[in-house]
Amino acid sequence: MNDLPDPTADLTARPWFFCGIGGSGMQPLAAILKGRGAEVAGSDRSFDQGRTPEKFAALEVQGFQLFPQDGSGITRPEQVLVASAAVEDTVPEVVRAKELGVPRLTRADLNAALFNAAETGVAVAGTSGKSTVTGMLGWILHHAGRNPTIMNGAVMKNFVSEDRPFASAVVGDADLYVSEVDESDGSIAQYTPAVGILLNVSLDHKSMDELRQLFGDFLEASARGVVNADDEEAFRLVAHANAPLTFGVTNGCAALGIVEGSLAEGPTRQAAMVHDKRDDTQHPLTLNLPGRHNLSNALAAIAGANAAGVPVPDAVAALAEFKGLARRFDIVGTSPSGVTVIDDFGHNPEKAAATLRTLKSHPGRVLAFFQPHGYGPLKQMGAELAETFARELGPEDITLLCDPVYFGGTVDRSEGSERIVDLIAKHGGKALCINTREGCGDWLVANARPGDRIAIMGARDDTLSVFAKDLLDRLG
Repeated sequence: MNDLPDPTADLTARPWFFCGIGGSGMQPLAAILKGRGAEVAGSDRSFDQGRTPEKFAALEVQGFQLFPQDGSGITRPEQVLVASAAVEDTVPEVVRAKELGVPRLTRADLNAALFNAAETGVAVAGTSGKSTVTGMLGWILHHAGRNPTIMNGAVMKNFVSEDRPFASAVVGDADLYVSEVDESDGSIAQYTPAVGILLNVSLDHKSMDELRQLFGDFLEASARGVVNADDEEAFRLVAHANAPLTFGVTNGCAALGIVEGSLAEGPTRQAAMVHDKRDDTQHPLTLNLPGRHNLSNALAAIAGANAAGVPVPDAVAALAEFKGLARRFDIVGTSPSGVTVIDDFGHNPEKAAATLRTLKSHPGRVLAFFQPHGYGPLKQMGAELAETFARELGPEDITLLCDPVYFGGTVDRSEGSERIVDLIAKHGGKALCINTREGCGDWLVANARPGDRIAIMGARDDTLSVFAKDLLDRLG
């Protein structure tokens, strides 16, 4: 292929083609390029398979030309192909790009180049909470009149409009760029943030030793580091941070914290007093999201925004208007029979634990439906996931699994969800495996009772939200 183009040069100089344009990491980048005047087209396997048609209809309304994933959209050597590093060389777009000499960038290549070209790049890192904190940060900066560009992996409800129903990106000033950054593929090493935020360090796609190295290097590369003092692994890395600013709900050493005894929690919202120990001031926070993990996320966003120049009281006030993200403890509704359905992105041990703890902090049985987001991740973290479900849920609660997400490819499928059910049982929990998602839905409708909360959990599959809504309708 040709030498890679500089994505920060004139974005309109070459046409862009996104393979997997509907993906959570691709769609916002495509929106940012198009918002800056570039010609952008794409293809997606989900588009060909008729999944989430409303998403692709919205992309077409916004002016994106969509092609079948058969290589037909790659026609000119001046195009640039953007494809995930996980996209195999046999995919028709990649084959055609090689034939024509079309340069290929990964999602991370493009995002890191745009991020590093900004005068102020604010990066959110960690194994859990990145999208929520990115959304909070983006909203705080927007509320403060800073006009940020925001690159997120989830739909931010504050920025949703009739024209932009899937607002996972906001196109603002090129010199203020807020983005979550990914450790799972190692691409976090490509970023040089003005402000680097580290939320937590826990097992996900890589070993703990690899994660410690990646996150430590990330803090060293950041002009200023913001670190969660409550997370033991993250706090150990604070020595790598430049001009560190720490936050924590429980760690009294943190510069930004919560006044003891001030927290009032409810099933859908919470309030507390934020304590800035640097000048010994207190600021009332209202957060329309439940769960201690979201209180920690709020402190991370306040600290990150402050490191980027927003006064703490302004950041705290902005969060009172934060509406949350799609699929992040997203309450779909409650049926007439009193069963509540929650749509949630929880897919690794830490994310799942945060969701389950939030649910168990209030009365009612929990039926936790979990769709693993791939055979590879299930093999990597299956034992820890099983331990999480067994530990966090009680004797009346049930974990229900279907087969992992599989949209094609050569991945090893020898170990599936049945293994996780066996491990949950060994840890003393109750679990059930029904191979198909449809079968799981039938079981939930037949077995849910008044007062139950059904959590629909999983990643890499936008149709989970459709499943959750259909389930609520059936429970009616």
